[in-house]
Amino acid sequence: MGLGKSIDKLDDYYDRLAQNKVSKITPDHVDKVLVKLRGKEALLLAEIADSQKVAKKERLESKLAVVREQIERGQWLLGEIEAAASES
Repeated sequence: MGLGKSIDKLDDYYDRLAQNKVSKITPDHVDKVLVKLRGKEALLLAEIADSQKVAKKERLESKLAVVREQIERGQWLLGEIEAAASES
């Protein structure tokens, strides 16, 4: 799953949360997306370390910032799903 697909999945889960359809999202779904995002984060960190060109490092760091933002969104969403499950 590419970065775009991971972001799309999180957006879909956020839409379901907004529509009070939290029961259709399991924590495992969000965990899978988070695992993929963390893997992408590790790859980007390795690429940044290996990169020689300043422009490439800047581009990779920009991507890394996006990935980290998505990880934060996913963690927040996971907390919301778990809170809703405990209320049920």
